Amino acid sequence: MSCPHCLSKSVSKRKYRTSLGYRTFFCSDCDRRFNERSGTPFNDLQFPTDIVSLAVLWRLRYKLSFRDVAELLLQRGFEVSHETIRAWEYRFAPLISENLRAKRRGKAGRSWYLDETYIKVNGRWRYLYRAIDREGNLLDSMLSEHRDKHAARRFLRRLLDSAGQKPLRMTTDKHPAYTKAIRWIVGRKVLHRHNQYLNNRIEQDHRFIKQRYYPMLGFAKFESASRFCSAFDELRNYLRVRTVDGQQISASSRREIFTNRWSTLMTELSA
Repeated sequence: MSCPHCLSKSVSKRKYRTSLGYRTFFCSDCDRRFNERSGTPFNDLQFPTDIVSLAVLWRLRYKLSFRDVAELLLQRGFEVSHETIRAWEYRFAPLISENLRAKRRGKAGRSWYLDETYIKVNGRWRYLYRAIDREGNLLDSMLSEHRDKHAARRFLRRLLDSAGQKPLRMTTDKHPAYTKAIRWIVGRKVLHRHNQYLNNRIEQDHRFIKQRYYPMLGFAKFESASRFCSAFDELRNYLRVRTVDGQQISASSRREIFTNRWSTLMTELSA
C-alpha cells in the first residue's frame, strides 16, 4: 500500500485499528498516519464501507424508499436516518454509475435502438433518452428538459463516446430530430430505420425504469432524477443475465451469476 498523501511506498503497518476495524498505517516520508479508507470517498463516514454501499445498491435495485432502507439497516444493527440514506445516494450513486459505465465501455453491438420516455420532475414531464443494442445491452441514458434536435445531438455524442465505434444500423421512432442528428453526428453511411414497430425492443426495455420510478411519485429536482435514472440503468444492465445463443439459463445459474456480480461490485466499491 502506498501513502495517499505523498504516494510513497515507505509505509509501515501499525498495531492499532480504527473504531470501525480498519487497519492503520504510518508513512515515514511525510510522517502521516492513515487507514485503509484514507484518500477514498468513504473516509469521513461513521459507518463501514460495505454497509454504505449496500444501502445505496438496495435503494437503486429495489422498490424501496429511504425509510425502507433505514429500517433494513436497523435490522442489521445500524441506526441510520432516512436523510442519511438520501445523502449517501447523492454522493455514491454517481460513483457506482461511473464504475459500471467504465466496465461496458467499447463493448456495444453494431445495431442500436434509440428512444425516449417520460419522467416527471417537479410536476413537469422531462425526457429520458435511452439506447440499447440488439442484445439488449445498455448503451447510454440521458435525462433532458427538452425533446429537440439539440438533445438528440447531445445524446448521440454521448453514445459514440461510450461505444467507441459507430453503428452499422440505428432504429428510432419517427421523430424528425433523429434524422438530422444522425446524419450530423454519426454520418450518412449508417442505415437509419424509423419505424414504430421495429423500435418495440427499446419500448419494452423502458418498462424497468418506469416500474422503479412509479412508486417514487416523481422527482423533486432535475439533478436527482438524472443521477438516479443513470445509476439505475447502469446497475440493472450490469446485473442482467444474458442468454447465450437463445438458450435458456436455469434458475440456479441465474442466482449464482447474480451473487457473483453483486459480490464483485461490493468488493470494487469497498477497495
